[in-house]
Amino acid sequence: MRKHSTNLRVRLPVFVLVTEVVILALYAAFVTYDDHTDAKLQTNETKPMDNALYRDYPYFADIQVMIFLGFGCLLAFFRLYGFGGMVFNFLTATFAIQWAILVQGYFQFSHDGKIHLGVINLINAEFACAVVLISFGAVLGKTSPVQLLAMALLEVPIFATTEWAVLKYLKINDAGGSILIHLFACYFGLGVTFVLYRPRLNEGHAKENTSYQSDILSVMGTLFLWVFWPSFNSALTLKGDDQHRAILHTFIGLCASTLTAFALSAMLNKTGKLTMADVQNVTLAGGVTVGASVDMMISPAVAYALGMMGCTACMLGYKYLSPFLARRCRIQDQCGIHNLHGLTGLISCAAGIGAILTATEEVYGPSMYEIFTHRAPMAGDPKLLELQELIPGLQPGLGRTAQQQALYQVAAVFSTIAASAVGGIFTGFVLKLPYLASPSDELCFDDELFFDVPPDYGSPIKLNIIEDSAA
Repeated sequence: MRKHSTNLRVRLPVFVLVTEVVILALYAAFVTYDDHTDAKLQTNETKPMDNALYRDYPYFADIQVMIFLGFGCLLAFFRLYGFGGMVFNFLTATFAIQWAILVQGYFQFSHDGKIHLGVINLINAEFACAVVLISFGAVLGKTSPVQLLAMALLEVPIFATTEWAVLKYLKINDAGGSILIHLFACYFGLGVTFVLYRPRLNEGHAKENTSYQSDILSVMGTLFLWVFWPSFNSALTLKGDDQHRAILHTFIGLCASTLTAFALSAMLNKTGKLTMADVQNVTLAGGVTVGASVDMMISPAVAYALGMMGCTACMLGYKYLSPFLARRCRIQDQCGIHNLHGLTGLISCAAGIGAILTATEEVYGPSMYEIFTHRAPMAGDPKLLELQELIPGLQPGLGRTAQQQALYQVAAVFSTIAASAVGGIFTGFVLKLPYLASPSDELCFDDELFFDVPPDYGSPIKLNIIEDSAA
């Protein structure tokens, strides 16, 4: 691989300052406050506790922890790349969020020529940021910070456009983001790493290893993600019983996948011991597999079964599929995002389609048409008037049958995978530009390339063992 300069002294400041100036200009021209934030719209009849802040901020705060602490610690598992995993996550996330506020705002929160900003915008922007960070996992240790910022710059608009098109024209149910977050992020990241393929890394790399301390830090990230994943899956569901079910299903799915991960880790290891990589990643599979049906009446037992199924698929993917993709398909998936987000996302989508096909009024009551809004009767249908007497405020739907809605879900899966893979391949070619400071094969997984490292960097930990002379 041809070597290019990796000095950041000009590249990083130029990229950051230019994009900051552009973003500042766009904020000044197009971003204003929403109705819950604008002081002019408050009167003496306004009840402060009715402000959307008190409804949305707890979820925003939980997702913040996942983005900056969960992902940050999880990606710091390499022995000599802890700075890069955590700090580049911090850098990329802050850029992706402020960029997503603009891009998603244009599609979802724009009217009268302005993007109206509230905490709900921040939650949506953090979901877009999560997409970028999942994709980042595929190229961890093999990219420069400038490349990562460029990836975020391109991925956020591609994601926002795909999200808008799927929701506007296909009108699907995807409360936990299995299609629009996990599948999109996975196949976008795989598209990028396919183009950035490094054949020499298939033989392994001297610095592609972990340490006792880095594994502990990484599993702390797992715990942050595990604890707050119910908030991630339920943040944008309907308030009330839907959100309640989402939290329950996510927690049950995570518990099931965690127990299954420990069992499979010991069973598939020839030494019969637990593997930290399994604990760090596979335990989270249940949070993804319940995502597409997380707010539906699937029953706690099904949520448990989905956690077990997702964990099993994820574990087998790490053990067998990832090495195959690297050797045969030019896909070097560094963090195994295809296992944790791709395979589990597909299982989740299949479960969601099954839940849609089996949904009836006998199970849901009239509230079925609040969850599956596009199955509600069309305007003018006498049944709509009957339902509106039971559920005031129910909006007309499209009158879809369960089978029709299921077909739209299938169409969303394939269109999302196609859009993300094509977008990822295009982004990969952009990231190969020499200006973006791509590291050479020899300097991958090494903090010393982009950081001033402390004197004890890379030194083995010396333990003072006091021997008991009487032993």
